[in-house]
Amino acid sequence: MVDSILLLTNVQAGSADDKKLGAAVAVLRTSATVDVRVTSRKGELDDVLDHLGRRQLVVAGGDGSLHGVVAALNRRDELRQTVLGLIPFGTGNDFARALGIPLDPEAAAHAVLAGKVGPIDLVVDDAGDVVVNNVRVGMGADASRQAIKWKRRLGRLGYAIGGAKAALRPHVLRVLILVDDELVADVDRAVLDISIGNGATVGGGLPVNPAAHPQSGQMDVMVSFAAGPIARIGYGIDLLRSQHLTRRDVLHR
Repeated sequence: MVDSILLLTNVQAGSADDKKLGAAVAVLRTSATVDVRVTSRKGELDDVLDHLGRRQLVVAGGDGSLHGVVAALNRRDELRQTVLGLIPFGTGNDFARALGIPLDPEAAAHAVLAGKVGPIDLVVDDAGDVVVNNVRVGMGADASRQAIKWKRRLGRLGYAIGGAKAALRPHVLRVLILVDDELVADVDRAVLDISIGNGATVGGGLPVNPAAHPQSGQMDVMVSFAAGPIARIGYGIDLLRSQHLTRRDVLHR
C-alpha cells in the first residue's frame, strides 16, 4: 500500500499538461500524501532525491525524464533499492508502452496505487551509464536528433519528420559488432542502423525490436545493412509495418 509519494515532474504550471497532471495527482491523493516537485536541472534533481526518505518515488514525464531520474539514482548508487513509479507525460512514452502502463495519466495514477513491485532490466554500458529503453546508432540516432525541434510543435508526428530527414542523408557506418561473442558485422560492410534495447518501440510506437521486453533478462539487437538508396526506402517501409526483421539485409539477435 502506497501512503506517501514524492512526485517528480518537469510539467510546467500553465502548460497543456498541467491540468492532466492535476487530475493524476488528485487520484494519487485519494490514498496517499503527495509532494509534487518540478525539476528542470540535474542539480535540482539531486537536491530532491536527498530528501526522498521512505516515500514512494514517482516520475510524471516522458522517456527522457524517466531516464534522467534512473541515471541519477544509478549515479548515487540508489537504483537497486528504489521503487519507481511512472505516469507518462512524454511525446513517445515508449517505456510505458513496453510495460503496459496506461498512457492516460489518471489511469496510470491508479496503476501506481494498485501496481505490483517487480524488477526491470536496464541497458548498462562499459562506463556504467544506464539506458532505460533503447540505444540507437546510425540512422535511428540521426532521426531522433532531427525530431527534437519538430516534436515540440507536432508531437509524435515530429518523429516521422525526423526519420524522413535522416533517411535523405544517412551517416553510413563501418563498425565491428559482436553479440555474445558472435561477429555479426565487420568494417568491410556498410551499416545503416543499429538498435540495442529491452523495449519494443521507439519514437512513440515504432516497433524496432518487436519482441523485446524489459523483464526478459536479455537485450534485443537489430542491425540494418540497407545502406543503398533503394534499400533504405524498403527498410523504412518495412520498419513501419514491423516487417523489417524478415529482410535479408537486416540481422536480429
